[in-house]
Amino acid sequence: MRLGNGVDIPENLDDLCSPRRMAVIVYDMQVGVLSQLEDGEEIIARVERVVRAARRGGYPVIFLRHMFLPLRLSGVYALRMAMAWQRVDSVDDLKPILQRDTPGFQLVPQLQPGPGETVFDKTSMSAFEGTPLAAVLRDLGIVSYAIVGVALEIGVAPTVTHSTDLGFVPVVIQDACGGKDKEAMARALDDFAFQGNAVVTDIDTIVPLLERAE
Repeated sequence: MRLGNGVDIPENLDDLCSPRRMAVIVYDMQVGVLSQLEDGEEIIARVERVVRAARRGGYPVIFLRHMFLPLRLSGVYALRMAMAWQRVDSVDDLKPILQRDTPGFQLVPQLQPGPGETVFDKTSMSAFEGTPLAAVLRDLGIVSYAIVGVALEIGVAPTVTHSTDLGFVPVVIQDACGGKDKEAMARALDDFAFQGNAVVTDIDTIVPLLERAE
């Protein structure tokens, strides 16, 4: 840890990994999302491993869920996004997906919030848009977060970019993030490296750091 302008500046992953400074965000691990991925079960198992380590280490854990609004309440942004997701050219061809209280909207059974944990629902790609996530992290004195979940190329990437503008240090656990477009996932990781706006790590590296006692 380096001191600059009277504040502690984390220099590496070891500096960031403290339950006083870091939270763990579990992004969109929903039944209706994971069912679309060939390696969905593998991603679930990898995310489970990180969450177990975070709980053992006493880290704040926050889950995110994506929610599409009913079509009647969907405007330009929501309809364009829904058509892109469903690969259709007309609003008339849209089907309701990931709507509140439907089976696909729910988190997978293996990844349910435990005591002292919560779920924030969102209608945008960034976990920080339209949710109390930033306020909660700041109130806890959190300066960094580790993120796992799906999809890296669609939702994790904009969350990472948005959060750096808000002053957080994102840690992307790349092998605990899944997605459908492998090339787009690789581009997202390349962008993180180029911009320097995120720490990218893997499960084997971060789990021992999460589990250690302070």
